[in-house]
Amino acid sequence: MKFITFFRNETLHLGVKVGEVILDITSASMASEKLPGTVERLIGGGEKSLQLVKEFLNEEVEEGHHNYTVHRDDINWGPAIPHPPKIICVGMNYRRHADELRAAYPEVPILFNKFHNAITSHRENIEIPAVTERLDYEAELGIVIGKKAKNVSKENALNYVFGYCTVNDLSARDLQMRTPQWLLGKTYDKFCPVGPYLVTKDEVPNPNDLEIKSVVNGEVRQHSNTSDMIFDCKEIISYVSHYMSLEPGDLILTGTPEGVVLGYPEEEQVFLQDGDEVSVEIEKLGRLTNRFIVEKS
Repeated sequence: MKFITFFRNETLHLGVKVGEVILDITSASMASEKLPGTVERLIGGGEKSLQLVKEFLNEEVEEGHHNYTVHRDDINWGPAIPHPPKIICVGMNYRRHADELRAAYPEVPILFNKFHNAITSHRENIEIPAVTERLDYEAELGIVIGKKAKNVSKENALNYVFGYCTVNDLSARDLQMRTPQWLLGKTYDKFCPVGPYLVTKDEVPNPNDLEIKSVVNGEVRQHSNTSDMIFDCKEIISYVSHYMSLEPGDLILTGTPEGVVLGYPEEEQVFLQDGDEVSVEIEKLGRLTNRFIVEKS
């Protein structure tokens, strides 16, 4: 299933995509308390919540989607994961990305984090901060954890996944490289657009065989496959779980492929500018699009 969040009367609603329409799960949950009305309840409820949603969908399909339909054109999108308890990122995790930066392949995953202020949604305008002149895009596969994971094995790691999503790990390169710690360049407001969908893991049998790309103003910049990861999804989950407990709703960003601005020859580097539109697209997960504007003084 493909879940979304959207705003209705300034309240964040949970929806599920059925064909070309969205069904409003939050509104339906007001009539049936069994249904999860939020992303947090959906993920926390695990298989039981998903089964309740499936039963609801079957009823709505039989009735022709009349009761809780929202059309895509009317959607005011919210983040696919609005309130992740943790946002854990993996750096330098694609072979050809490391190659373009002339960097050695890491021996263990390079971890850093973003904070909640960075979360934003599909179609949201993102301000280019006045504090940077080198804002870069990074197409990334996001893993959403479905249940508590501690010291899990690689073999069992994907059993702890709820689903996957498309993410743009925006990076202010001048701030990122100012010190050995990358945080400053990674977690400015709205530097982590997520969406449009949260796709359940049953629709993604192999997360390490997905086409991934980014497009800037219609020009393809990144075009790769998640099979180029140095550490695959199960390795990342297992590794992180040995150093911190993973909780339902945690979001893991798994790294970006080659083609970022930083990887271009210096004389060809043109970082994001006012009016640029960036789309990140991952096979099975959908296309995440944002427009960039100059920060208001």
